[in-house]
Amino acid sequence: MTAALATKPRTAALDRDTAMRLATTEYERFLALLQGLTPDDWAKPTDCPGWDVRAMAAHLLGMAEMSASMRESLRQVKAAQSRDGVFIDELTALQIEERAQMTPAQIVSRYAEVTPRAVKARRRTPWFVRGRKMPGTQLINGRHEEWTLGFLTDVIMTRDPWMHRVDISRATGAPMVLTADHDGVLVDDVVREWAARHGRPFTLTLTGPAGGTRGSDGPELEYDAVEFCRALSGRGTAPLDTEVPF
Repeated sequence: MTAALATKPRTAALDRDTAMRLATTEYERFLALLQGLTPDDWAKPTDCPGWDVRAMAAHLLGMAEMSASMRESLRQVKAAQSRDGVFIDELTALQIEERAQMTPAQIVSRYAEVTPRAVKARRRTPWFVRGRKMPGTQLINGRHEEWTLGFLTDVIMTRDPWMHRVDISRATGAPMVLTADHDGVLVDDVVREWAARHGRPFTLTLTGPAGGTRGSDGPELEYDAVEFCRALSGRGTAPLDTEVPF
């Protein structure tokens, strides 16, 4: 039996200024993480099966280049769609394959070059484009749902490097820089989406610099803020059986 389709395309809850501030800071923090890696770190395995740190960085570079250029975005999408597998898997595989000959230093240098343009392009995406539906659907919590392009550009394209920053920090032992004014805002948006998706009462306490208490009724849940998000992303058991896309 096919999964049901959610009725309305998902839109970003963050206001544009906040979304772009988070995007800018996240690109900067991911770049700083890459710049601090040792030569041995790049071959270390991550929580994403089959991906070492270098593959993960190549994927994030490919995503930044997609964000920075409409032409490059269309090229990558067309190339991924020409393959036989699930679109997002084919897209990330393409990004890694196309950068297989780059050295870690070249990846870092290119990431530093392209991410300011990625933020600029995301910021300049007009409202009528952000309101359009993305092609295809996403399978989340057993249901197919549609996303607007705005949900992709304002939310997912920032959550993705944030979660992979967590992955690389865990893989290498590098410090995970966390602050309330950046990571706390990002986590709060995740919590609000998680709450809306399951629609049940809860009292959630998240610990750490990105933490806080949300809700006032229902079962009492307590997690480290980063571990909570890892669980929602599929890197653990999602609280209240409700995942959130990253």
